[in-house]
Amino acid sequence: MAAIALVQGASRGLGLQFCKHILTSSKEATVIATCRRPAQAGALQALLAEFPQNLALYQLDTMQEAEVQQAAEAVAKDYGRLDLLLNCGAMLHPSGRGETSLRDVSAEGLSITLATNSIGPLLVAKHFAPLLLNGTGAFGRQNIDPDKKHQALLVNMTAKVGSIGDNVLGGWYSYRMSKAALNMAMKNLSIELRRGKAKVVCVSLHPGTVDTDLSKPYHKNVPKGKLFSPEYSVNCLMHIIDNLDMEQTGKFFAWDGSELPW
Repeated sequence: MAAIALVQGASRGLGLQFCKHILTSSKEATVIATCRRPAQAGALQALLAEFPQNLALYQLDTMQEAEVQQAAEAVAKDYGRLDLLLNCGAMLHPSGRGETSLRDVSAEGLSITLATNSIGPLLVAKHFAPLLLNGTGAFGRQNIDPDKKHQALLVNMTAKVGSIGDNVLGGWYSYRMSKAALNMAMKNLSIELRRGKAKVVCVSLHPGTVDTDLSKPYHKNVPKGKLFSPEYSVNCLMHIIDNLDMEQTGKFFAWDGSELPW
């Protein structure tokens, strides 16, 4: 059976590049791309024109649980399963810049960032988990132990700044907190989704500093050679994804395959 991947937050940046990578790497794979306004997502519409048989667009705003549920029900009706779910949607801060000190912190900034980066991906996992549990194990590498076979992969795009143990600079309260919360949600998911006979590998991945709209205000501060193109970052991340099995579930990896501290 052909592999089926869903990319949440697919209209630009890493999400868009994941769509391109999977579609160009496998002629038979189906990619389900979701975003808030697919009709207005020019790059996705162009990709749809190029891959009309393998790409499907669905409207999904992670801030609206009813819309997440509706999208999950539509995908269940149309496809019945998922082999890979990539949660890519994220924001740095509503202002576009992270807080540099406590005086910059606001309830609005915290709540919007946490809703986008932490709550939204968890709601996506909640409503799409039944489809992952019905997957065929088409992504990743199957463990030779029959009790450690997986049905699907659930991958959350997180950030190294969400690591509590690695935090030595401070600042970016909203973004750091939201990614730390996302990592905790992923850890919980990895425990729950390995209990039954059908199992899902759940991991958090740090893509590095990527040349996207999210990181644009800080490009001048990135060391030479450490600002990655979306293509390079996704190539590295897909190498990790292609080699995941149940031994890696519940872990936090960087783009180069190194394991990061919580």
